[in-house]
Amino acid sequence: MKTMNYKRLKVIWSVLFLTLLTNCTDQAKSQRVSDPIPQQARKIQIALLLDTSNSMDGLIDQAKSQLWSIVNELAKATCGNIKPELQIALYEYGNDNLPSSEGYIRLVTPLTSDLDQISDDLFELRTNGGNEFCGEVIQASLKQLHWSKSEKDLQLIYIAGNEPFTQGRANYQAVCMDAKEKGVIVNTIFCGNFTEGINTSWKHGADLTGGCYASIEQNRKTVYIESPYDQRIVELNIQLNNTYIPYGTMGYEKKAMQERQDANAQQYGSANTVKRAVSKSSHVYKNTSWDLVDASEAEDFSIEELKESELPEEMQRMDKDGRIKYIEQKAIERDKISREIQELNAKRAEYVAEQTIGDDDNEMLDKAILTSLRDQAKTRNFVID
Repeated sequence: MKTMNYKRLKVIWSVLFLTLLTNCTDQAKSQRVSDPIPQQARKIQIALLLDTSNSMDGLIDQAKSQLWSIVNELAKATCGNIKPELQIALYEYGNDNLPSSEGYIRLVTPLTSDLDQISDDLFELRTNGGNEFCGEVIQASLKQLHWSKSEKDLQLIYIAGNEPFTQGRANYQAVCMDAKEKGVIVNTIFCGNFTEGINTSWKHGADLTGGCYASIEQNRKTVYIESPYDQRIVELNIQLNNTYIPYGTMGYEKKAMQERQDANAQQYGSANTVKRAVSKSSHVYKNTSWDLVDASEAEDFSIEELKESELPEEMQRMDKDGRIKYIEQKAIERDKISREIQELNAKRAEYVAEQTIGDDDNEMLDKAILTSLRDQAKTRNFVID
């Protein structure tokens, strides 16, 4: 009898165990099907390597005046529903003010999403003298920058200059092959005659990595077309600035930099100011290190972790709930302003397109970068439309 009870008990426990196991498995399968798959962050990383020798004032001027046009096109990049993070680095080379022991090369800005910093550093560049060693500056960028190791990210180098690509101690062919192995595409931009650039190995350098070669007229001035929508966008840009809440030790300094870059953009006219405003209204313009609205979007953000002295004066007198509501209100204002800027810019783009029909001979820095970038973005399933 005891033996029978034991056997019956064993059977009952086996049935219960199998039922429980089946239910857990079905539940797990159901959860896997219904739970959304988290989207991985994607990056577009671009290193700008600019010749700052005596003859390159025009090149640097184009970089300053066209930065926001380039950023606005990059802001259109998508991969499915994912909008990638944009990181830009800046090097200068070929300037006699730089140490000869380092190949007349300087890392000006490491890879960063801080677009105001890139703009600020561009406007600080000065040309002088020069020995231009292309292989060495590419080699330096490969070693010094924190390139993504993900095959899903896009890593690009754009090097621009006007001396033979073969100069310097580093063998450009070996350096470009190293870039290819690392998944970094090298695009070359010769400042001068197209054929001369081919004869001085600029095209070969790009070919080695599957990159693109282009030539530009570096002394050509950027021409912007004004539109009926510009004045309103400029007004909205001022309102947009008022939605930023500086915090921390660098907050007010970075806020001042933001306004300084507005002024730098204005040097090239109101249309370029509009280009910058459009960039600021897009997802690629983020300032989490000094602005509370951007910082508050992080999952681990907590207003309580900030010291009272790190907050602006108007927030120091608020309690926790008041501070949270203040940030939320600024975020709502920013979203509303940004949406209006984007809507007006769509109308502006149509207007400008009508004024420039047939004008496609723009042999300048922005076209050289964006033409190749659209094709190369497809290799990582990005679409720039």
